[in-house]
Amino acid sequence: MSGPQNQLEEELEQGLVPAAPEPVARRRASGSGRSLLIAVVSTVAVFGVLAFLAVNSPGWERVRNAFLDSENFWISAPGIVGKFGVNVLLFVIAEILILTFALVIAVLRSLPGPVLFPLRLLATIYADVFRALPGVLVIYVLGFGIPGLRIPGVPNDPFFWGVVALTLLYSAYVSEVYRAGIESVHPSQTAAARSLGLSQLQALRYVVLPQAIRRVIPPLLNDFIGLQKDTVLVSFIGVVEIFRQTQIRQQATFNFTPYLVTALVFLAVTIPLARLTDWLVARERDRRYAASVEAGARAARRGRLLGFGR
Repeated sequence: MSGPQNQLEEELEQGLVPAAPEPVARRRASGSGRSLLIAVVSTVAVFGVLAFLAVNSPGWERVRNAFLDSENFWISAPGIVGKFGVNVLLFVIAEILILTFALVIAVLRSLPGPVLFPLRLLATIYADVFRALPGVLVIYVLGFGIPGLRIPGVPNDPFFWGVVALTLLYSAYVSEVYRAGIESVHPSQTAAARSLGLSQLQALRYVVLPQAIRRVIPPLLNDFIGLQKDTVLVSFIGVVEIFRQTQIRQQATFNFTPYLVTALVFLAVTIPLARLTDWLVARERDRRYAASVEAGARAARRGRLLGFGR
């Protein structure tokens, strides 16, 4: 065994065999550095060209005065940002209701057996109808139509009906996310739980749902980012939140800069949520990859113990 090794060392010393290349980590570091530099330069170039074209366009001064008035920006900002609390309250209340109601709908659609077909049918009709209807239409119908019936004991508060409308709309979407998570759990999990004596509902409660919910957390966050933005739709039925306050300020000053304030507020909230979603997706992917690699390693170890493989 030592002969070939000694021969290789002698060839290396004599230069007959090329030396080993630089470490892979160093090559990767230098490659990533060049890639980063190229990305920075190209980004600066693209945005520089866009800024040059915008500033030198014939209507730039008019647009700048209408949308980028610094004085109007700082005067409008406190009142607009203060009304964002109404959107946050709408979001929190609707989110709690959506998480609960959508899970019920998803479970109803997943129940097996011909006896439960009417429940599955109703849940399917609900999901199809509210995913097909425009959100503004649902908010208008509930916000103006239900109070217009003047039913005793039924609230007339537009905030209440805004929450109801958002809950009905987004529960239809979120129920499909839940259902996808439930169907992603292999049927063998349910079969194993049933073989241990659990009922169908117990298997769903203790085996399937915990795995399904954990898998759909990233898609749920994407839906909630959309919900946070759609809270502005309740302004159409009279709720004074951030968008309605922006409209009031714009109509008072005949300037569109308040819309820039609103855009920056939503950017400050939604971009971190989007990055959090990406991080969770990457972590889940890495966790599954690590689990598959570990399972392969365990299988290889078992094979070696049994005399197979190397």
